[in-house]
Amino acid sequence: MFAQHLALAVDMYGCPNRCKHCWLGHMPNRTMEEKADIWLVNYFKNHFQTVVFYSWLREPDFCDSYSRRWARDNEISVGAKPKRFELASFWRLVRDPDYVKFLKETDVKRVQLTLFGLERLTDQYTGRKGAFREVLSATEILLEHQIAPRWQVFLTEENREEAAGLLKLSKTLGLERRCQSFGEEFKFFVHEGSCDGENRKLYPVRIEKSHIPEELVAYYWQYDQLLTEAECCEKLQGSTEHEIPHNTDQIVLNISNTFDAYFNFTHMTSAWRIGNLKSSPQEEMIRRIVEEDIPALELARQITLGELVKCYGDAMSGKAFTLGDYRAYLLNRYLEDRLKG
Repeated sequence: MFAQHLALAVDMYGCPNRCKHCWLGHMPNRTMEEKADIWLVNYFKNHFQTVVFYSWLREPDFCDSYSRRWARDNEISVGAKPKRFELASFWRLVRDPDYVKFLKETDVKRVQLTLFGLERLTDQYTGRKGAFREVLSATEILLEHQIAPRWQVFLTEENREEAAGLLKLSKTLGLERRCQSFGEEFKFFVHEGSCDGENRKLYPVRIEKSHIPEELVAYYWQYDQLLTEAECCEKLQGSTEHEIPHNTDQIVLNISNTFDAYFNFTHMTSAWRIGNLKSSPQEEMIRRIVEEDIPALELARQITLGELVKCYGDAMSGKAFTLGDYRAYLLNRYLEDRLKG
């Protein structure tokens, strides 16, 4: 048995949205067979100290039997239990009056909701008409049951004015005061998002740091670490370091609904695929996971950040990045060229 702890995030039921910011990338919806859960746990349990099972990878609780499903996730996990975090299904919140009761029963105190602007842009970026109104309805449902909403806004050149409008809307709705009334904090925050998965396609409209509305700076996540692309290029110019994502004590695997396995470093593309749990030899799969032996990481070891920025950096760009996200962006640009995926 290895010393590492393992968490499995499995796309058992799919997702109702096709968000333009999704860092995982879009994939077909397909319901996996119910016994896939125990098959996956049994696959790994003799090789890791703990195995924590999550039956969702995209939309949480996206199955009708969500209460039984959560109990099942807890039941089959080995040595540790799954956590609720601050995630829930806003799709289900507005369609199932019992769902918010389930959240209360599982001691959920805060739920993150994602917006991309006002109605038109949120619907467009979520990939579903009515998404904006659903987020507002979900906010009210949470407040009625003393669960604090968190409004997360992904900022682009396209929605920067509407993002500022969302801050005003939160104040008009009195969200901060209403959360304080039951001892919780309303949180409104904006950021530019990573640059992988579907969000990679938004590079042309990625927010310029100088274009971030002044009233949003105080609500910008990690603003003190935010750089322009030009500044990132300057910092990385001539660097002999390599961008090599690495697991620590816990390994988190994203499992597709066709049993392909990926580390949760970045999007789920062929370059980052560890292998297929059904068709690849089990011992070889365990070895690849533990030794982090996949094509993307092998290529990452062969090129420096200085070389990456020379090939793919734009030293004239004012687009906003944290340095960590920019390093990942450069590596994925390189992998796209080398592995076409």
